[in-house]
Amino acid sequence: MPEHNSRTGTPGWIDLTSSDPKKAIEFYRDLFGWQADTNEDPQYGGYTIFSHRGAPIAGLGPQQPGNPYGDVWTVYLDSEDADATAQKAASAGGQVMMPAMKVGDQGTMAILADPAGAVIGVWQADQHHGFGFDSEPGAPVWFETMSQNYAGSLAFYREVFGWDCQPMSDSGDFRYSTGKIGGEDIAGIMDASVFLPEGVPSFWQVYIGVEDADAASTLVTKLGGTVERAAEDTPFGRMATITDPLGARLLINQAPPR
Repeated sequence: MPEHNSRTGTPGWIDLTSSDPKKAIEFYRDLFGWQADTNEDPQYGGYTIFSHRGAPIAGLGPQQPGNPYGDVWTVYLDSEDADATAQKAASAGGQVMMPAMKVGDQGTMAILADPAGAVIGVWQADQHHGFGFDSEPGAPVWFETMSQNYAGSLAFYREVFGWDCQPMSDSGDFRYSTGKIGGEDIAGIMDASVFLPEGVPSFWQVYIGVEDADAASTLVTKLGGTVERAAEDTPFGRMATITDPLGARLLINQAPPR
């Protein structure tokens, strides 16, 4: 079980904003085998921690009135100082959507938008150190932003989070860079301007590992979700794009044979 290595700038947590937490909990429990523990303390707003094999994996919070984004997964990048990171983001062309705020004794969070408009969370750990492991079935395996402002996104994540962004492809119809920290691949930036329709905002997306992408896709449909893009082979494994019954999108990934 690869332990998550928490370092500034690396994805360290994901959570779901859901319009129907009960339905969402049932879906992810049955799809990934996650357990759910909801904190009833009012200061945590009914926040649920999903766990897998005894380790925290993801969170779920009820959708608040007036939320314009609907049911959506958010990726959080680790920070030693969430307030300083938010200030740096504002200076680098981003937007502070929610200033740094303490979450009980768990840590401090902030919500930003990068120069392309993609929403990204920041997490400064106290008692909660993010997901317990990654890169295995039932856990996050990859993260990437689909950007309508590719050059602006590259500059932003370099400056604010210290990424070393290395191009994987720079052709006219496929421009993609991998963000690295300490030589390790941590996330991707895709130039989505060539295929996202005008007016569709930039966004972050997360991949969850599965043992069998086709079997998982069949289960998604059985559980009331939707397979938006059927499983297909790629150099990085067999992948499918799915939505849960409330419309929250994520990708599933079956690792390639070793």
